[in-house]
Amino acid sequence: MSSPSKRREMDLMKLMMSDYKVEMINDGMQEFHVEFNGPKESLYQGGVWKIRVELPDAYPYKPPSIGFINKIYHPNVDEMSGSVCLDVINQNWSPMFDLVNVFEVFLPQLLLYPNALDPLNGEAAALMMRDGTAYDQRVKGKGTVNHL
Repeated sequence: MSSPSKRREMDLMKLMMSDYKVEMINDGMQEFHVEFNGPKESLYQGGVWKIRVELPDAYPYKPPSIGFINKIYHPNVDEMSGSVCLDVINQNWSPMFDLVNVFEVFLPQLLLYPNALDPLNGEAAALMMRDGTAYDQRVKGKGTVNHL
């Protein structure tokens, strides 16, 4: 077994042992879904999302592909595809990071501190900048806080 595949296996086991519900897709360890709870003290608290994770062959030297499967209203998440705009994953990824970092640090930070200046969802970014109260109500009140 090569080093990247050992690392992939180790990171996946670490994620599963961290109380995350992980559902494997197909037979390999390259694609799976993870149940993710909205962070406490955020607009998304109480919500549960299914996150699609795809690991490239060169993981951990190349970042995982991360996306929301069920809907979420957020300036940095594409409403149609669920793709995430997150610099630490897309541009600043390091092999020092692992899958647990993604779910315990990077995604909670994304939901706690949306960046309306670098949007994937222009409508959400514009509403957040124009009327924060309406944005908060849209996140909380229109079914965008999911319960699996």
